[in-house]
Amino acid sequence: MAWMMKQKTKHPPTRREALSGIPVKNRHVREQRLESGELMILYPVTVAGWVERLSKWLGAKAAPPRTGKLQLDLLGSAVWAMFDGQTPLRHIAAAFAREHQLELAEAEVAVSRFVRELGQRGLVGLR
Repeated sequence: MAWMMKQKTKHPPTRREALSGIPVKNRHVREQRLESGELMILYPVTVAGWVERLSKWLGAKAAPPRTGKLQLDLLGSAVWAMFDGQTPLRHIAAAFAREHQLELAEAEVAVSRFVRELGQRGLVGLR
């Protein structure tokens, strides 16, 4: 009856755990600085696995890789620039709070939300 055993569910990270994570940029991401000072993030977009398999089965040629684009505003660009692969999210949020005269808790929420959105797109991971 091992199949009936309840699987261990992984709890979402606590606030403390999340803020101690270190954001790491996806190595396939490219950056373009726009005249406005904002960043354009360019990243590869992959086709869903089953779509690719169906296309091959039907004899279609492999589609050239597509590039996704995400334009960051000045605040997002400033946070992105702090992702060096060594600095914990907590320190990035503290620096962001100092630079923009924000309460630390407010900056932590904003930076964490930003990193989560980038992570959902596969642009950033936490280690």
